[in-house]
Amino acid sequence: MKNIYLLGCGKTTEALSEEFGIEHIYDDFKKSDRCRDSSELIDLIKSDDTLVPTPAVPPTNKLIQKFKDSIVSEYDLIYQEREFPFSIWISGTNGKTTTTEMITHLLSDRGAVSGGNIGTPLAKLPKDSPIWVLETSSFMLHYTVKAKPNLYVLLPITDDHIEWHGSFSEYEQSKLKVIERLQEGEIAIVPEKYIDVETDGYLIGYSDEKSLSDRFGIDISKVDFQGGFLLDALLALATTKVLFDEVDYEKINSFQRSAHRQEQFRDSKDRVWINDSKATNVESTLSLLRGIDKDREIFLIIGGVDKGADWTPLFRELAVMSSLKVFGIGRNRENMLRLSEEFSINFQYVETIKRAVDIIKQIHSDSSLAILSPASASFDQFNSYIDRGESFKRIVLEK
Repeated sequence: MKNIYLLGCGKTTEALSEEFGIEHIYDDFKKSDRCRDSSELIDLIKSDDTLVPTPAVPPTNKLIQKFKDSIVSEYDLIYQEREFPFSIWISGTNGKTTTTEMITHLLSDRGAVSGGNIGTPLAKLPKDSPIWVLETSSFMLHYTVKAKPNLYVLLPITDDHIEWHGSFSEYEQSKLKVIERLQEGEIAIVPEKYIDVETDGYLIGYSDEKSLSDRFGIDISKVDFQGGFLLDALLALATTKVLFDEVDYEKINSFQRSAHRQEQFRDSKDRVWINDSKATNVESTLSLLRGIDKDREIFLIIGGVDKGADWTPLFRELAVMSSLKVFGIGRNRENMLRLSEEFSINFQYVETIKRAVDIIKQIHSDSSLAILSPASASFDQFNSYIDRGESFKRIVLEK
């Protein structure tokens, strides 16, 4: 490698800049002494140079297109420069963060640390840690062609990030191609439909929570989690069963879930609200809705950046709920209006969370349920799903 250039001014590239002593990062939008205009790269990059994009930079980016033979992912760059410790990668559509946190929790006594798409970039992870537990997004997997895990934990894959990848097939393949690089003795726990992916590694398939618990000898009755969290917990326990032949029910049950995913809280009138801001796709919102009483009066806030996914399954589920009022926010107004009319949903477009909450406060009761579960990304109105969730809670709790 002659020179390394970093594209996209984010925490990944900032960590790489510090690790490799790279002075400047290039970005299409952010401009500062540290983040220069990406148009400068046109005249800088040579054939033997390396271009490392932050994972958010899509493959349609003009620099990615022009210098595609120079692209190296964060994972590949670290993998080439220094040996990975034993690594566990977690991917899939929903539940990656929770599963990553649960595995790290179970393996904390063995020195495990987590990073990747969650929290700490690879360049900042302690080099002497014996185990890296890495939440790994489809964006990162798209650009990674050499690095691989020792154990790959794959949650179900459903519609998400279609705009970024171009199609569901491309999105799905980004999560499957790493399996092909596994070597003998390395393992992947995958949904049953992917059990025939060609690999030198060993694949263990599952179809649902029961099949997973049966395969690994886990007693579901001893696991306190329910809904989507149950699958996350079982995959974490399956990981420790594979690695150390142990299933620690007490420790998994002591795990505290992070905020913004099916987080229940009460307002000053003791009415129940649910902050599910981390539901950035349809399947994640469906996971919540399937676990609640459909005969209960529900006030649901949805909307944002839909990422090109099909919203029909969500509205089909909403149509069977007996007492429902849906409030739409954010960018995808026309899509929500069309589907609410098609499925005869009681729908009102209100644009912002504040407007939705102000209306719900007037009609919410101690027997109803008010939910923010957007099924969308947050970037049209917020910096992140965390910003969106915190804003929601703050507005609800305002007097």
